[in-house]
Amino acid sequence: MARVERGTPGRLDRMLNWIERAGNRLPEPFILFVLLILLLAVVSTVLAAFGVTVMIPGEDEPTPINGAFTGAGLQFMFGGLASNFIEFPPLQTVLTIMLGVGIAERTGLLAAVIRVAFGRAPKWLLPYALGFIGVTGSVMSDSAFIIIPPLAAMVFKAAGRHPVAGLIGGFAAAGAGYSTSPLVTSLDALFAGITNGVAQTLPEAGTAVTPVSNYFFNVVASVALALIAGLIIAKVVEPSLERNQFPRDEVAEDDSGQSSTNVDALLKVELDPAERRGLRRAGWSLLAAIVAVLVLVLVPGSPMRNEDGGFLPESPLLDSVVTLVFIGFFVPGVVYGVAIGEITKAADVPRLMGQALRSLTGFIVLAFVLGQFIALFDWTNIGSWLAVSGANLLQQAGLVGFPALLGFMVLASFLNLFIISGSSLWTLLGSVFVPMFLLIGMEPGLTQAAFRIGDSATQVMTPLNPYMIVLLTYVRRYQPAAGLGTVIARMVPFVVPFWVVWAVILTVFYFADLPLGPGMGIRVE
Repeated sequence: MARVERGTPGRLDRMLNWIERAGNRLPEPFILFVLLILLLAVVSTVLAAFGVTVMIPGEDEPTPINGAFTGAGLQFMFGGLASNFIEFPPLQTVLTIMLGVGIAERTGLLAAVIRVAFGRAPKWLLPYALGFIGVTGSVMSDSAFIIIPPLAAMVFKAAGRHPVAGLIGGFAAAGAGYSTSPLVTSLDALFAGITNGVAQTLPEAGTAVTPVSNYFFNVVASVALALIAGLIIAKVVEPSLERNQFPRDEVAEDDSGQSSTNVDALLKVELDPAERRGLRRAGWSLLAAIVAVLVLVLVPGSPMRNEDGGFLPESPLLDSVVTLVFIGFFVPGVVYGVAIGEITKAADVPRLMGQALRSLTGFIVLAFVLGQFIALFDWTNIGSWLAVSGANLLQQAGLVGFPALLGFMVLASFLNLFIISGSSLWTLLGSVFVPMFLLIGMEPGLTQAAFRIGDSATQVMTPLNPYMIVLLTYVRRYQPAAGLGTVIARMVPFVVPFWVVWAVILTVFYFADLPLGPGMGIRVE
């Protein structure tokens, strides 16, 4: 078993321990969000009483702040209680994916795959591999937050490393590096559509932004951030967990008394004949599912295409990421379970799916109150008011050139603590800053690249990120007393290095006048 030397905690450890203690003094997440709802309700009502409005660029009329403690506000809160919970997007994503992942985990498929893929891999390489997988995980959209951390914990456990380092590192890399990937993702298409829509409001719109306009920048950033993530996991997070004697073994058990992860199976490197047979059949079933999806997608007139017959910027295919991920785990999971005898009758399938959801009961309860907060935050228009007010302050500061771009990145990073949706935040900020920077000669693609930094780096340290609650659920399998402060403290070492390295990369592109992607320069010709 790999060990990390336990030494006297240094300044970083003391700072992180202080953050953890301070954060854990916050109320339990459920109570915290109840208090935040009350605070939001009071603030919005006061602002509404004073007639505060926000002029969103592109709108003809100012948008008023809606008060929660008004007639309309009470109607919204009382009438939308159930829908705000059931329609909370992360709840739908988490539960659906976990039904599929649960089958693959409970039948032992994931453990077998990990043993084959990583059983003889160098232990020193795992943090860097995890950094790369996490940083590029945005290809799976929000699914990355659900899939990568627990799988990383299993890989680290199998290698004799600290499983919680895998949990923390996987989540941090996936979140703090969310907007970059060496692959073109649906996020690239979404951002490009918003950017072009804003840029076209000016006579000189600059170069049209495409899904690959930031591709060169993204490739460089993804490699650099993956290395930084691996370094932080190996040199900061894991040693800190060891020095603080953070538990390595899960303590939560399901109703059957079995740990949610079969540790013995993970630590056994060699596969027996039944497992090898099961893996082969699972692999063939996954290939068959992929072929079936490709046939459905590529056939002329496919219902998975958009009205123009393509897939970008929007299409039913891109809206089906959760479904595709579910199929990718569920189908081979069932086939593997049948092959090794874990599934002997049809009733075993829903039983295993139900066991997978039991570990998420805490998240489901939190999703109830978190859904109310997010819905009310959106309905009151407080988020729009914060974004536009921040943009106005930055404009009034009189910054020009690259300092203005840096100021924009700082503003986006701050607002990202409150407005987690990247598309919503970019719609608000892009409508102000794309025209503003165009007027001083900066390409829309450059402004979009700068936004990616602010949109990603800080989202892993805010309790308003609903997937932070999912991570806390996983961490509590090892340390039931863990609180929000526990996970926030472990995220802090990633935020500043990611932000700084990403900003340095953009600085090099800016002053060297390097293309950000095919056909996308820095300055308007």
